[in-house]
Amino acid sequence: MRMKPYVLLALASVSLISVPMHAAEAKTESLVLGGGCFWCTDAAYKLLPGVKTVTCGYAGGQESNPTYGEVCDHLTGHAEVVKIAFDPAQVTLARLLEYFWLVHNPTQRGGQGNDHGPQYRSIILYANEAQKLAAEKSRTEAQLEFRDPITTEIVPLTKFWPAEGYHQDYFAKNPEAGYCQFVIAPKIHKLAKKLGP
Repeated sequence: MRMKPYVLLALASVSLISVPMHAAEAKTESLVLGGGCFWCTDAAYKLLPGVKTVTCGYAGGQESNPTYGEVCDHLTGHAEVVKIAFDPAQVTLARLLEYFWLVHNPTQRGGQGNDHGPQYRSIILYANEAQKLAAEKSRTEAQLEFRDPITTEIVPLTKFWPAEGYHQDYFAKNPEAGYCQFVIAPKIHKLAKKLGP
């Protein structure tokens, strides 16, 4: 059975409309970094326009399929990190890195605030040469703003391991938890004021 001309035209229109949608999805890029507790970093980056999703996880160590307990017990070498999916047409890699120096203290060794241990270290894990160069440039520029030396590691990303489900969107899901009220909320309030409306 032959299709009528207007049916063929309608089908052609549908396929043409779907092409730009796939092209838009392909523009999403990602960056993996850690600046202390991943609950804090997750909540901080969700404030930034152009960020599509933030996933808490582990990277920078040697062990496969790490668990939160193993990372906390320093058995894996991994840091608590976030994987930020972003639209480079809305927010640049340089801006994501510039923001990184605001969301934590990159001069503190062995943790952030009262969170101590190598899993809370400051770290940027680059996926390619462009990210490596951007991270190094950003760190050099940021150092001018700090009296103490920046301790942030800049290392290649070998594998990102998503954290357990209960760690995802932790601040949004648990605003009444003590850590959220006393550590994350004040930080998020301060960052929101800096970002403006």
